[in-house]
Amino acid sequence: MTMLQDVYFQFEADFVASLRCIPMQVRYKLDTCGVKLKLKHWHQFSQEERQQLVVMPCDTAEAIANYRAYLQELVTQYNGEPAGELPVDSHPAWLDTSNLPTTVQDKLSEVGALLSQEQWADFTPIQRFALIKLSRPGHENLNFVPALQEFLA
Repeated sequence: MTMLQDVYFQFEADFVASLRCIPMQVRYKLDTCGVKLKLKHWHQFSQEERQQLVVMPCDTAEAIANYRAYLQELVTQYNGEPAGELPVDSHPAWLDTSNLPTTVQDKLSEVGALLSQEQWADFTPIQRFALIKLSRPGHENLNFVPALQEFLA
């Protein structure tokens, strides 16, 4: 992973101080370790526990296992049972620098923006992850344009 553990995106600035929403880097780690964390779970955690989930590494097999164990321990502590599981994609779209996902292409068309294959390839995996998440159908995705502008700046 090529992102700094303690850096947030600018488009998240309105909630990172309180960590009232799950930041992209934690969402990235959730997809990496295969845990379906609900916002209600996130809200049960203390500020320190949320911050720990932000800074904890999740980029090697051992770190992924440790992150998953810590997260499931927290959820179980508050709920009496672990969070649901997500399938872990062995070849996630955000690691594919040669293919711009259809959902991102559709969202770009919807907002009247363009993104070249070279620009997509130049983004970091976490930036590609964010655009994929922010382009999913059925969500408001108000941060898609701010994220795109931030990444292209």
